[in-house]
Amino acid sequence: MESLCIKINNNTVLEHLENFFSDISLDKFCYSRNKFKVYSNIILHYNGNDIYSFYNIVSDGLQNCICTFFEQKIINRLINYNYFYFDDYEKDIIKLNCKSFLSTSTVEEVCRKNELLWIPICNYIIENKSIVLDGFVNFRLNDYIKYLDEIVDLSVNKFIIDKEYLEFINLLQLYIQSKPSTVGTLHLIYSNDDCVILDDKKNLVEPVKHINAKYLSDISFSCNDFALNTLLTLLPSKLYIHLICEEDEFIDTLKNIFTDRIVICKDCNICRAYNLSNSTASKND
Repeated sequence: MESLCIKINNNTVLEHLENFFSDISLDKFCYSRNKFKVYSNIILHYNGNDIYSFYNIVSDGLQNCICTFFEQKIINRLINYNYFYFDDYEKDIIKLNCKSFLSTSTVEEVCRKNELLWIPICNYIIENKSIVLDGFVNFRLNDYIKYLDEIVDLSVNKFIIDKEYLEFINLLQLYIQSKPSTVGTLHLIYSNDDCVILDDKKNLVEPVKHINAKYLSDISFSCNDFALNTLLTLLPSKLYIHLICEEDEFIDTLKNIFTDRIVICKDCNICRAYNLSNSTASKND
């Protein structure tokens, strides 16, 4: 018979483990819960022949438990230790970024995380008859903790970039509010890899190719730089954006900068003309 004693003094974790193992349909598998001198214990017993199924099930249960109850605690500890200079509000944003990164992981990242967590768990329970869950997480999962540390670093970088982006947007909004508009209406025809700006008479507006570093600083909008700089130079009182594609980060940026001056259009004479032109060009290619 194969047995494993899981030691933990947290009733919520104990109930979670009980619920997990109560749903197991493996023949000749059973569990019990007992309180001894120091720890409460979930004791697992298996008297069948498929020992590797038992190891797999127990490893799944412990991995699920660690991700549910210990992962965020580890992240909080890493943030508080490595980034103690952020205030509580900033730390909360970083924690949300961590959750977002973990919840949107690619298949490869999920497999990597599972290897760093599931395999050490499985190896340990094969060689040991008991596991103190708190001690195991703190001292036996170094590679898993390093992985979470990487997630924290990514989340901090995202926080800093987002903060700089907001400061950039606020700077441009102040600039726009302090300057009078030089033109009434402009039309921006946007199709991801190309921008065309027309005036209110539908004449082509030549792009302003001198990038004003005072306002653009180190932020680059790739092929959209000239379009943005032209709009910042001319400061239209109304900007019609004709989308020949889906909205993306550049369009979001324009909406944040020009706010109520912007009108999004997807189906007017200009939109249809450029859609037709793109469709014809694609067929010719």
